[in-house]
Amino acid sequence: MKLNTNSNVYTFIYSAVMVIIVAVLLAVVSQALAPKQQANILLDKQKQILGALKVDYSAGNPAEIYMVLVNDTLTYGNKEVYVANLNGETKYILPLSGKGLWGGIGGYLALNADKNTIYGVNFNHESETPGLGAKIVELPFREQFEGKHIRNAAGEVVSVAVLKSGKHADGQEQVDAISGATITSSGVSTMLEVNLEEYKEFLSEVPSDEVPSTKEEIVEPIKEED
Repeated sequence: MKLNTNSNVYTFIYSAVMVIIVAVLLAVVSQALAPKQQANILLDKQKQILGALKVDYSAGNPAEIYMVLVNDTLTYGNKEVYVANLNGETKYILPLSGKGLWGGIGGYLALNADKNTIYGVNFNHESETPGLGAKIVELPFREQFEGKHIRNAAGEVVSVAVLKSGKHADGQEQVDAISGATITSSGVSTMLEVNLEEYKEFLSEVPSDEVPSTKEEIVEPIKEED
């Protein structure tokens, strides 16, 4: 019996078979690429943490440098704190997540052993405006946070405010917002405040002066070129 290729039944069966074949192929490809995708996600995370630590990994293997520096991971509920030993000094790295103008923003905040002084920050974004909100990833904006304190004179965690030039925060240290990117700058300020509140349990613990480490230090902080 000759198959009627013009019939609705044939069209339906043909379409169904093609959909199944394509779905199977996509599933196989996705499964095959999953380990590489996860490896890339992990590597990106390690690079961002190294960025918060101001470590230049351009001349080496960032994964290997990360393994040398990051000694431990502490868990507080669903929050994590990464512990690093940088040139004999303890650094605590806190993951950050928030919302900018067009999408999510995030990053990592590195604190000194006193759990008060900011050593470095590294920000990222999904879709902020190039030349404006996207500047949160650039060094001039990030460098403003270095040396700032997240506690006030009474020892309370109050974060660091991101404000327009000329404005002043009450009881907080501050950095200048990005000109023309008020919403993104405000998003960074809110992200820091909200996330630090979520890390209150960790921040309330007595800080340790030193993290024991037998690992050899192999990196130096980034130095900005003239």
